[in-house]
Amino acid sequence: MNVQVHSDHKLSSVVPLTQYTTVEKKDVELVLVKELNGVQYTNTAIIAAPETRVPVSSSEDEERETWGKKIDFLLSVIGFAVDLANICRFPYLCYKNGGGAFLIPYTLFLVIAGMPLFYMELALGQYNREGAATVWKICPVFKGVGYTVIIIALYVGFYYNVIIAWSLYYLFASFASELPWLRCGNPWNSPNCIDTKLLNGCVLLGNETKYSKYKITPAAEYYERGVLHLHESEGIHDLGPPRWQLVLCLLVVVFILYFTLCKGVKTSGKVVYITATMPYVVLFVLVIRGITLPGAMDGIRAYLYIDLKRLNNATVWIDAATQIFYSLGAGFGVLIAFASYNKFDNNCFRDAILTSTINCVTSFFSGFAIFSVLGYMAYMHGVNIEDVATEGPGLVFIIYPEAISTLPGSTFWSIVFFLMLLTLGIDSSMGGMEAIITGLTDDFKILKRNRKLFTFATAFGTFLVALTCVTNGGIYVLTLLDSFSAGTSILFGVLIEAIGVSWFYGVDRFSEDIERMMGFKPGLYWRLCWKFVSPAFLLFVVVASIVKMETLTYDDYTFPPWASLIGWGITMSSMLFVPAYAIYKFLTVRGTFKERLAYCITPENEHHLVAEGNVRQFKLKHWLAI
Repeated sequence: MNVQVHSDHKLSSVVPLTQYTTVEKKDVELVLVKELNGVQYTNTAIIAAPETRVPVSSSEDEERETWGKKIDFLLSVIGFAVDLANICRFPYLCYKNGGGAFLIPYTLFLVIAGMPLFYMELALGQYNREGAATVWKICPVFKGVGYTVIIIALYVGFYYNVIIAWSLYYLFASFASELPWLRCGNPWNSPNCIDTKLLNGCVLLGNETKYSKYKITPAAEYYERGVLHLHESEGIHDLGPPRWQLVLCLLVVVFILYFTLCKGVKTSGKVVYITATMPYVVLFVLVIRGITLPGAMDGIRAYLYIDLKRLNNATVWIDAATQIFYSLGAGFGVLIAFASYNKFDNNCFRDAILTSTINCVTSFFSGFAIFSVLGYMAYMHGVNIEDVATEGPGLVFIIYPEAISTLPGSTFWSIVFFLMLLTLGIDSSMGGMEAIITGLTDDFKILKRNRKLFTFATAFGTFLVALTCVTNGGIYVLTLLDSFSAGTSILFGVLIEAIGVSWFYGVDRFSEDIERMMGFKPGLYWRLCWKFVSPAFLLFVVVASIVKMETLTYDDYTFPPWASLIGWGITMSSMLFVPAYAIYKFLTVRGTFKERLAYCITPENEHHLVAEGNVRQFKLKHWLAI
């Protein structure tokens, strides 16, 4: 077996492999490829980067695990991308923004920005076989972006696990002969509680309050008084003690995450066989049941009604852009982490098209399950669809459970619905935590050697912070985190990521990397999207997110100014890693100003070219290349 040293893709010399490393024979054609210090590892040879030949003392990277099967990776990506937002946000946005007309900007942004970004992250992770931080050996000055997305994924874990805990709480509560949110008269109900059977369109506070905002129904009181105990808090300044029932549910969620992730992707890749497929089974069952309900067709017609005039409203386009971005989950470091465990010659282009399409089709399909039931609710209470249509927790923890409680076999339907929410949340949370673990263990080898302990520390750390979200006023903390932890900051992070890959590393060189993996170069369409369209799209969404920023509220409660300052502090705490690391990197390398700049923007395996004065980023050809 020989070492093949290539210069400008031509064989320049052959030396014995024993001078560099020993590669174990395996049954696959390409098991591991790594470009650390300019060396690529395969099962048959070590191929040095152009004009370099670097000795390898130990081949820890050769031991990097890969997915047990291709389906493990696909289900993990689908499970991460398809989350609670697909169920509780997209259908309402579609209905609110012109029904079927909303699909026009949504599909447009999917094709010109969503899929290209999805494809870029998968290819980036697969070629470099690194997490979100160390993948920036391709352009060291941007490593701070990796830390930004890791911190954001950590922040999201603080509150996202709480929503999963709510789902688990409701799941346990569903194992009853009569669902606890069916009627008034329970210890948590207020004297004002009104049985839903007594409510109809003519008594809804003079038709000025939508039914979805009516807070004294049994379902609404169960959520806010029975589960959250929100009535015992005056605001974010008055949190109170954690609710022990929710603490136990949160603890169960954290332990599920730990035991799933502690041994790596070979274990988590098996868990998603359940968590990624079960939601589809349940969703299909709920759709079949939903369309048989009285009033269901009215709800579905409202969902699909095409109002092309709505496209004249800029808000519709902004909603479509932000939804497609958050729906696909680009920028959280998860896609990079998952793809880094792929085999080198895996067709990530096909994976990107397949998984992003499945995600968006799922969002659309879930609307039938949601709006068939909302149509039934409107029929039952004699109100319009707009009076019961809502999004977020109000949909999945109040309106939908209330509708389920009125059906024959309500216990069964409640169990399957909250089981779906639980599995939707678990695999998305698994993805976020894997991004943190992979990103940091690839950067700090001591953490890689102690992966189980680090996984436990990460899971337990999120649990401790999440305790603030299961207090009496915990919903206010959760709302604050949800609004500021992954809003403008994640958009900013992905914008810098797109610029770093397409402009500084070079879309032409990135395309050559893809060609080495899959044997074909991305077409002109993809290269143009990466270099021009995707950055422009992200800039548009960043500006729109800032312009649309409103005073933070939860129902009728307005957050005090100091809470918003804390929120912006959370946002900036992750974003500042980008400039902070860039400054740190520039100050720690040696040389003249020009040499330092060159070292910062040149891939690590080409640093020898800086000494030779051959820096491609200093040439106009690099910036014009597509």
